[in-house]
Amino acid sequence: MSKQYLLIYNFPALYEILNELKNNLSFGIKTIIDTKDFKNNINAIDLIISNQNLNLDNQVKIDKFPIEYGKLVDILNIAFLKKKIEFKKNVKIGKFVINYNSRKLYKNNNFINLTEKETTIINFLNDSAKPVTIDDLQKKVWGHKSELETHTVETHVYRLRKKIFNNFKEKNFIKSYKNGYLIVS
Repeated sequence: MSKQYLLIYNFPALYEILNELKNNLSFGIKTIIDTKDFKNNINAIDLIISNQNLNLDNQVKIDKFPIEYGKLVDILNIAFLKKKIEFKKNVKIGKFVINYNSRKLYKNNNFINLTEKETTIINFLNDSAKPVTIDDLQKKVWGHKSELETHTVETHVYRLRKKIFNNFKEKNFIKSYKNGYLIVS
């Protein structure tokens, strides 16, 4: 999941306040006043804030004023966190479904438990459209920044592939290429 966006609908004063503070926010902001633009952008937005009741699942209604800036940002961050958790609940990857919250990989009625690192590897590989190099996995998943040779990535991927094969008889979930690993769905 990339950067999350907050849509401020028909609430220009709030947009002005948050726009001045945008460098301190962990999310992007957009504003729309026109109803047509709102309907065109609704699916691209993670969270909508308004002082009107829009009856949307991803709406945060703010109608008690004045409100402290810190409290407003806390409300928004909690709403974004809930949205992120819900997004990670059941993600389809080809024949599989992964629940990032419970760290389980499902295929049909069977599942395996994943470690946190295995879940992170699958998530990182699934977000890539091309093979991910061992160096990229070392840097992004393990945080290694040195040029020391290590076989940590290969070992983890080998064990993960073996676990998937032993439980699901699936050989090609994570494919090896000369330039890295890729999830084939």
